[in-house]
Amino acid sequence: MLMRRLSPSTVDLEPSLESIGVPSYLVDRNGVITWMNDAALEVFGDVRGRSFTTIVPADSLPQARLKFLRNVFGRRASHDFEAYLIDASGRRVRVEISSAQVREGGEVVGMFGVLPLVVPAMQPHSQLTARQNEVLDLLARGASTEQMAEMLGISTQTVRNHVAATLRTLRVHSRVEAVARARALGMLADEAA
Repeated sequence: MLMRRLSPSTVDLEPSLESIGVPSYLVDRNGVITWMNDAALEVFGDVRGRSFTTIVPADSLPQARLKFLRNVFGRRASHDFEAYLIDASGRRVRVEISSAQVREGGEVVGMFGVLPLVVPAMQPHSQLTARQNEVLDLLARGASTEQMAEMLGISTQTVRNHVAATLRTLRVHSRVEAVARARALGMLADEAA
């Protein structure tokens, strides 16, 4: 019996991608969502034909745009990162994104991505900056300074500066107290859900 060798160019992958349980999407190089599988439609609603920024919270827009530009125009063909998005019910969610450049004729024409993790995010504190809210969320998840620096793409000293500013704003003296204050304010996803 002769075994046929499969490759992405010889099979129709779209039906398989449609049926997997992990939210997946395709965004063209202009930032327009052109395809979503059923799992993505269930989480975010039908936003095909709209800019990816329509499901990004306003305080996360600058970072989201920068990540998109790095994904499309950067040298690396794939990226893994965390981001905040808005689900179909208008709730802020934290997602892990694994994305890869889509090429046609050697040119990047868009990005394909999967979201293996979609969970409710911490509710933002109005007196914290977007970055400080992210740092507080990561503190609540037990991330170290080094882990936060890697996840956010900033230096450990910059993380320490954001932590210090967050502690001052919340009028607490330690990271543990900051998380306790966030919990008391109902900001943590497990408290808000």
